[in-house]
Amino acid sequence: MVAVFNKDVLSWYLITIKLREAVDANLQKSPPPPRERDLPLRITNGADASPPPPVQRQSEQDRPATRSRALSPAHSPKPQDSEWVIAIRGKLAQARAEEAACPWARLSVYRVPKCLRDGDERAYTPQVVSIGPLHHGRRRLREMDRHKWRALHHVLKRTGHDVTAYLGAVRALEDRARSCYEGRAAGMGSNDLAECLVLDGTFVLELFRGALDGGKGFVDDLGYSRHDPIFAMRGAMHAVRNDMILLENQVPLFVLDLLLGIQIGNPEQTGAVASLAVRFFDPLMPTDAPLLRKDRSKLESSVGADATAAFDPLSCPMLHCLDVFRRSLLRAGLQPTPPPPVRLWPKKWSGLRRVADKRRQQFVHCVSELREAGIRCRRHNTDRFWDIKFDNGVLHIPRILVHDGSKLLFLNLIAFEQCHMDIATPGGNNITSYAIFMDNLINSAEDVKYLHDRGIIEHWLGSDAEVADLFNRLCEEVVFDINDSYLSGLSDQVNRYYDYKWSTWVASLQHNYFSNPWAIVSVVAAVFLLLLTMAQTFYSAYSYYRPPQ
Repeated sequence: MVAVFNKDVLSWYLITIKLREAVDANLQKSPPPPRERDLPLRITNGADASPPPPVQRQSEQDRPATRSRALSPAHSPKPQDSEWVIAIRGKLAQARAEEAACPWARLSVYRVPKCLRDGDERAYTPQVVSIGPLHHGRRRLREMDRHKWRALHHVLKRTGHDVTAYLGAVRALEDRARSCYEGRAAGMGSNDLAECLVLDGTFVLELFRGALDGGKGFVDDLGYSRHDPIFAMRGAMHAVRNDMILLENQVPLFVLDLLLGIQIGNPEQTGAVASLAVRFFDPLMPTDAPLLRKDRSKLESSVGADATAAFDPLSCPMLHCLDVFRRSLLRAGLQPTPPPPVRLWPKKWSGLRRVADKRRQQFVHCVSELREAGIRCRRHNTDRFWDIKFDNGVLHIPRILVHDGSKLLFLNLIAFEQCHMDIATPGGNNITSYAIFMDNLINSAEDVKYLHDRGIIEHWLGSDAEVADLFNRLCEEVVFDINDSYLSGLSDQVNRYYDYKWSTWVASLQHNYFSNPWAIVSVVAAVFLLLLTMAQTFYSAYSYYRPPQ
């Protein structure tokens, strides 16, 4: 009986605990604010009963003020930014810091844009040796690294210096050197970048110094073997030289000047590397004669009245070896000049002037069309290949040498002019201007043949068609304004002459009736017969009206 009683008590005790837990759970929930009509009535005794306090209602005129006060920023808490907004603010701060730092101000070694390198990847990529960090460590270029270490060993042995002297000097210029490169150099460590610049810079200087006097300097001055596979001016030197002229394959000139200065005991020297570079790259020149120091005064004096505008290509600060080579090609400042009046015949047409369409995308017509208009081409006897003249229907064009490295050379020079905005000054797009002008002149193998027969183009390619294809592909994706070109005035002269019909008629007469000796004989005979016929007709009529007495 006692057990049964205890069991019932235990059951009621458990039920009580469950009820208490349920009540506590309900109390923890926050009930919604009670509405006015749901407020509980106060239950009181009669003496203590008092009416509930009146509920104040907002008048219609008070509601807008209350709502404005509730929505004003001063009375509402500022919401926290989401992670997305915080990320955007971080990117804006990074862009602001980059804009303040202006990292592109010192850029000089660029990645060639994809729009330019499509279809010509090989022309911008080193095939034998990497110079600088942009192509450093590529697997197919590692074979040349052992020759770079040999060059550094020769330098240290010859000068008696420790390698730390070169590494320390380059490390001191790390920030300046790193800012010259676009792309991969930003991710290289300090030690890796210093090692790359010292190793590649020493290799370049050894090639520059040893190539003097036809390569005798490698053996006589630098101590290399006559049978050296690289430093003996053998066949590999041609491929190495082509790689060293590429835009992406450069070491800043101030680094080369520093390394050479340490070798010769004058770290502050400048200008010597530029002179060595001009001599080393002389085989790539598209002209007949090289530019040497002893020739510069002669070349500048040949400018004549414009001698004051000539500049020494090695006198101003330069960026790298490609920049040195480009300046040595130009030699004198080329500035767009207004076209002089064209001497045309007859004089009664001299007042006419063609209005040039600024939307036109070419300088001049091709050679075949110019010949039909009576414009001839002659060789201009100068070694400045860009010095093109036009005089009274004759286009004077200097001779240019086209070889298997010409395409690579012009493509990298054009890419440099497209990328480096600091040279967007008089002379900033001269190579591009020349390439587009020649592209306009040459449309077919017949145009190349005509220029070759006139001594203007000398090429070592397989056929005239290959030369035409070379010039037609140089500037396919180039952005260019012909009004800023040094050839804009000459282009206007040629096109104005081309538009005069008289010159076209004269040219057609020469082409159809005076193109060869037999045609000339036929024309003379026809004219003679025509004169005899006219004379016979005259005398026949004369004798009819005035018979002899």
